[in-house]
Amino acid sequence: MSTESEVTAEEPPTQNVAAQGTVVAGMTLLSRISGFARDMVLSYFFGAGLVADAFFVAFRIPNFFRRLFAEGAFNQAFVPVLARYRDEPRASFLAFVAAVQGNLMLVLAGVMLAGVVFAPVLVSVFAPGFWDNPLQFELATAMVRITFPYLAFISLTAFAGAMLNSFHRYAVPAFTPVLLNLSLITAMLFAADLFEQPVFALAWGVFFAGAIQLLFQFPSLFRLGLLVTPRVSLAHPGVRQVGKLLLPAVFAASAGQINALIDTILASTLITGSISWLYYSDRLLELPIGLVAVALGTVMLPNLSRLDANGNREGFAATLDWGLRMGLLLGIPAAVALYVLALPLIATIFLHGALTSLDARMAALSLQAFALGLLPLVLVKVTAPAYFAQQDTSTPFRYAGAAVLTNIALNLALFWWFGHVGLALATSVSAWVNALLLVRGVVARALYQPTPQLRRTGLRVTTAAVAMGLALWLLLPEGAQWLQMPAASRALWLAAAVAGGSGVYLLALIVMGERPKSLLHRV
Repeated sequence: MSTESEVTAEEPPTQNVAAQGTVVAGMTLLSRISGFARDMVLSYFFGAGLVADAFFVAFRIPNFFRRLFAEGAFNQAFVPVLARYRDEPRASFLAFVAAVQGNLMLVLAGVMLAGVVFAPVLVSVFAPGFWDNPLQFELATAMVRITFPYLAFISLTAFAGAMLNSFHRYAVPAFTPVLLNLSLITAMLFAADLFEQPVFALAWGVFFAGAIQLLFQFPSLFRLGLLVTPRVSLAHPGVRQVGKLLLPAVFAASAGQINALIDTILASTLITGSISWLYYSDRLLELPIGLVAVALGTVMLPNLSRLDANGNREGFAATLDWGLRMGLLLGIPAAVALYVLALPLIATIFLHGALTSLDARMAALSLQAFALGLLPLVLVKVTAPAYFAQQDTSTPFRYAGAAVLTNIALNLALFWWFGHVGLALATSVSAWVNALLLVRGVVARALYQPTPQLRRTGLRVTTAAVAMGLALWLLLPEGAQWLQMPAASRALWLAAAVAGGSGVYLLALIVMGERPKSLLHRV
C-alpha cells in the first residue's frame, strides 16, 4: 500500500526536548504498570518453577533478537541516515523508506523461518542447563516455535516507531508495549483452560501481540504519508549506508542484551528458579530504565541527529548536558530506592499464589545487585546517541566490547560463589565500564565539556538521594515483616514509602537550590 499524503503541519524551528521526554516517560509508565499487572498474574499462576523458567526462556529468545537488531542496532543505524533524507525531495525520501523496509522484511522472513526450524538449537544456546531436564527442554522448544515469529512483527513495529520518532511523534510507539501486556493478561485469564499445558496460552499471547502492535502503528504512519510499498534494493545509497553502520551497531547498542543472554545461560545451570528470580528483579529494574533511560534515549537520538545534520554544535552539546543532568536527577534516586526497597517491592508485587517467600528473598537480592548498575545504564542511553547521531557506530562497538568482556569475566568469577546474585552484580559492573568509556569519549572528542550546572546538579542529587535512602531505611519495617504482612498492608506501606521518600528527595533538592526550570530544554 502506498500513499502520497504528507505531513500537513510545519514543524516548529525548535523542539521542546523536555516535553518530548515527558510524553515518552508517561506512555512508558503506562507500559510498566500494565507490565507489573502482567507479571503479578504470571507469578500467581506459574511462580518461579520449571514451567515459568521454560516460558521465560521462550519469551527471552525473540526479545533478545528484537532488542539486538530492531530497537537497538537498527534504530541507531537507521535514524541518523533518515534524518538526512528528510531534507531530500519527498519522492527521494519515500524511496529510501521503501528500500529499507523491503530489505528488512526480506531478512526478517529468513530469520523467522530459521528460528522456527532451529528452535531446539536456540534453546540449547540460551538455556544449556535444560539439557538435564528433557521435559523442560521440550516445553521451551515448543514455545519458542510459537513465540519466535513475534520477532518479525515487533521488528517492523520498531521500524515504524523509529520513523514516527524522527517526526517527533513519540506517544504511539511508547504506548505500543501496553498492547503486549494486555495480550498476555488476556491469554492467562481467558485462554489458559484451552490448552493441556496452560503456559502455551502465554506463548500464543506473545504471537498475537506482535501483530496487534504492528497494526497499531498504521494510522499514524498513514497520516504522515509513510505507508509505502516495500521494495528490495541493495543498491540504494541510503540502504548501503544503513548497512555499513548496522554491523558494529548490533554490538554497540546491545551490550545489555548480550549480558542478559550470558546471565540466562549461566543461570540455567544453577538451581531451579534462578532464571525466574533474575526475571522478576529485572522487571522491577525495567521501570526506572523505561521511565528514565529509554525515555531520554528515545528523544536524544532524533534530536541529536537533527542538530548534527544542521551543524548546530552548540545545541548538540547543550542537549547532551541536559540529558546528563536529567539522568543524574532521576537515575540516582531511582537506584537508591530500588536498593533500599528491593524486598518490599518484590513482596508487594509478586508474593502471592505460587511464588514463595524464598523466591521473594532471592529476587530481592538480585534486584539490589542490579540497582548498583542503574545509573550507568541511564548514562549509556544518554551518551551513546551522540556517537550514533554522527553515524559513528564503531567507537560504541569497541566500548561495548570492553563491557561485555568485563561481564563475562565477572560472571565466571562470581556465579559459582554467589549464584544468580553474582550474575546481576557482574551486569552492573559492566554497565559502569560502558558508561564511563562513552562519557570519556564525548569529552575527548570535544563534543561536550562538563558544565558547572552539571556538577551542581550531581552534588545536590547525591545528597538528596542519600537523605531519602536513610529516611526509608530508618522508618520502614524490617525485611521479615514484609513477608508476613497481609497483601493490603504491604501495599499501603509501600505506597507510603514511595510518597514519603519522594517528598524527602524533592524537599532536599529545593532546600539546596534545585529548581524546576532546570528541567526545561528547547533546541
